[in-house]
Order: sequence, then C-alpha cells, then structure tokens
Amino acid sequence: MTSAPVLANLTPAATVLSPDRGRVVTFDREGRLLYYFCRGYTYKRSLGSEVHLRFRRQTRQRRQLQTAEAIEIFSEALTLARQIAPKVDTEVRNRLQKEILPWTPERLLAEADRFGHAYRPISILPPDQYLAVVLQATEGCTWNGCTFCNFYMDRTFRRCSEAEFLDHAQAVKKLLGRGLRLRRGIFLADGNALAMSNRRLDPLLDIAIESFPDRDIFGFVDLYSGDRRTVEEWAHLATRGLKRVYVGMETGLDELLEFVDKPGSAAELKRFVGTLKEAGVQVSLIVMVGLGGREYRDRHRQASQELLLNLPLDRNDLVYLSPFVEHRTGRYQRRRVEAGLTPMTETEVDSELDRLAARLRQGESRVGRYDIREFIY
Repeated sequence: MTSAPVLANLTPAATVLSPDRGRVVTFDREGRLLYYFCRGYTYKRSLGSEVHLRFRRQTRQRRQLQTAEAIEIFSEALTLARQIAPKVDTEVRNRLQKEILPWTPERLLAEADRFGHAYRPISILPPDQYLAVVLQATEGCTWNGCTFCNFYMDRTFRRCSEAEFLDHAQAVKKLLGRGLRLRRGIFLADGNALAMSNRRLDPLLDIAIESFPDRDIFGFVDLYSGDRRTVEEWAHLATRGLKRVYVGMETGLDELLEFVDKPGSAAELKRFVGTLKEAGVQVSLIVMVGLGGREYRDRHRQASQELLLNLPLDRNDLVYLSPFVEHRTGRYQRRRVEAGLTPMTETEVDSELDRLAARLRQGESRVGRYDIREFIY
C-alpha cells in the first residue's frame, strides 16, 4: 500500500504542510510555527510563544499549555516538517530548509523575550484583528470602570509620545520580519486609543502609515469618547485610513448598562453609530450574551436586538456576540451576588447566543461569535 502524498501549500504569507488527513501544520515566512492541527486538537502559537489548545468534548474546551507542553508541541511540529522535507518537490524543500528547519523548540520559546521587547501585554483584540499589526499608541483604558472588565486593571491610561511610538513601531517591524506578510491591517491599541484627539492622533498615524504602508487602520473606542467627535473629525480619520471602529455596546438595556457602570445609553449609541456611518467609517458592535444572568436574560436580549435592528448598519459592519465570562473575584461578581442575580450556565449562554444571532441575521449586518477565552496574538 502506498502512503498518501504530502500536501503542501506555499503562499507569500505562509507555508502549510499536511502529511495526512489528520494533521496540518502552518508556519509564517520567518519559519515560526503558527498553527498545528492534530486529530481534532488545534494548537495556536502566539508571537510570544504561548500555545493555546482548543478542542471539543461535548462543549468547547480550551487551555494554555505549560512551558514543557509547549516545547513538546514545537518539537512535534518541527519533526513533522523535517520528516516531510525529503518527500516534497524542490520548491517546497527549499523553503523548508531555508525558513523552517533552522528553528529549534528552544529558539521558538525564546521568541517570548523578543515579543516582550516590542510589546507591553496585549489584553484583547476583536477576532477579525488577530492577524493585524498591533501598534500600542496608548496603554490601558480611559474609563477602566466597568465592573465586568479586568483587562486593564493593572495599568493606568497613558498616551505614547511620538518618539516612543516610533521606537515601538520599529521594534514591531523587526519582530514580525517576513511574518509581516501575514498581517493584514493596523490595529491601534490599547483599549481606547481612538479616544485621543485628532491633533494627538495624526502624528502617530503618520508613523504607523510610514512604518506599515498600504494597510487599513482599526481600533477600539468607547461611546463616551467617540460621541464627542464630530462627523467631520471622524471623516478626517477615514481619509487617514481608519476603516472600522469597535465599540463595546454590551447591551441595549440602559438599566443593565447602569448596573455594570458602563457609560452611555441606547439613544447615545444610536446617535454615535449614525455619526460614524455618515463619516464613512465602518462599525463593529460587541454584545455580551449572559450579562446580568437569568434575571436580565429576556430584557437584555429584546432590548439589544431591537436596538441593533434599528441601527443604520450594512454588510460592511459587524456585530459580535460575546459569551459573558464572569471573573471569580471581580467587582461584577460581588455586585451580582448582592443583587441576587443568577449566572447563566455555559450551555444557556450558547443557546441564548444562537437565538440572538438568528434574529439579528434577519438584518443587514454580519454577525459573529467573539469568545475572549480564545484570544491569542
């Protein structure tokens, strides 16, 4: 019996190898492991060489590997590439020998140090931006007061100087190397970089555009900060390359927003989205499914879907439904217990998410799942 042929896909951005139907391994153009799928288990390596495992066992399962486990996966993926090398044509073999085979598990693990030189911790990104060039124009979040969020509790909001940002952009470029070919846009981080005035943003945009040309620009903005800009100010940013902003809507129910200390209201969000659309900027709204527990479930869903279906969204916009994750020692949990609210189970949240998604897909915008537990950069 002859063995199945090795499948190899060489693209300008990546190298994909599959020796059989049960295994696929992907490397960037620097030769660094990106993904390894092995018989139902998916391993994703971050730029800082953390490895996250995902699989299904009745429900979605996920965890971050320990260092020893990560080294084992690096070794397995590189051994697979080494075994494949003699079985492929010259073009594939040349790329393997030049880019991938020089790596060792220890050298891959050491990428964590290079990542730490280029970046402060990256807390979260929207799912469609996991392959963006992240540039940290700010640190932290301007508000940082929502009870459910602990992404930026360890840092205060701070803007980068132009000199800092230029050094940062150059360090990121060096870290990415030829892996830059995989990165599709620029995401201005951290939590609320677009809260800066245009006067402060413009010089940083100059640096971003010069360092990474011909890429669209994306970023988070909170409702309070974003609503203070005029249509003309947002339109100016659109001419600079800003394509889409991401807004934590969380819920369309004002009572629930107040409960979690989230500034804004449904009416203010509607006005803000109208401003962005008039300015030519795409919108992504993030809804937390399960926020408020069982007691708020129906009103949260009804208010959220009513608001979303009445916003001027189109097929260029995104609605993300995010399963709510309660932090065990967070401010939200203490307030929920005091209020006597009952948290929803993961199965209940998934069911609610599917129900809301089905209703929203009757509108114009695209709808996707946004699980913060699966974030990796």
